[in-house]
Amino acid sequence: MNEAYGATIAKRGLARRLRDLRVEAGYTANQVCDRLNWGRGKVGRFEANNWVRPELSDIRDLARIYEGSDLDELEELATRARQRAWWRDYPDVFDNEFPGYEGDASSIRVVMPLVIPGLLQTLPYMQALLTSGTRTPEWREQALRARLRKQQILDRGDGTEPEVSAVITEASLMYEWGAPGERRAQLRHLLSMSARQNVELRLLRLSDGLHPGMSTLVNIFQFPGGEPSMVFLENDADIQEIDDPGKVEAYGESFEEIRAAALSAADTAAHLEKLIATLE
Repeated sequence: MNEAYGATIAKRGLARRLRDLRVEAGYTANQVCDRLNWGRGKVGRFEANNWVRPELSDIRDLARIYEGSDLDELEELATRARQRAWWRDYPDVFDNEFPGYEGDASSIRVVMPLVIPGLLQTLPYMQALLTSGTRTPEWREQALRARLRKQQILDRGDGTEPEVSAVITEASLMYEWGAPGERRAQLRHLLSMSARQNVELRLLRLSDGLHPGMSTLVNIFQFPGGEPSMVFLENDADIQEIDDPGKVEAYGESFEEIRAAALSAADTAAHLEKLIATLE
């Protein structure tokens, strides 16, 4: 299956580059549309990254009127952006580009107060979590396949797998679901994943009291090649994308405060061992 690694950030980078070139050339978006006989709004959609696959002919047309543009650079970005990623086959499951950015990230920092992060979930946990919702069985089956596929970014083994730093709470591990053996297997899976060189897991214990990030559910993505970082905020109904540099920096600082309040990676592993023993 085509990984299309880098396609999502290439499209984002292309949108930003086109905006910069237009501003440098001294045009408004509507002026560019008029010069190219395009419907008004087309350039704005491109620059807002509100497109699925950029057309090379459109990129060449824009490069022709933007002085100082590097056509080779723009075409290279557009060619990468045109790769069809696997998650496009699940439009009912993914209504935004979150899985693309997650897959392209070089670093993922995630805080989940009440749910185990998706990249670290076992199949039975996923099934129990999806069944607790109100979606149809058909949608849940699609979502299950998509989530399992999404986890494969940690197994690429070619140097592009992301560094993951996840902070979870003990509360997320205390819910009763499935059989004790399934809950034990989920804890063992967390322990196994945390032993990987590219995965850091830290735990916030109930006995340590209130902590920073009590209601924070956030994913922070850093990308290779100098592409600006992004933040995604999640809830049951929506995923909000944030790319304002100041806000992204603020969420990064908040994450580090939350991470510092948690157990170290080694102490987290030891605590998971104790929790596993209670289910033996």
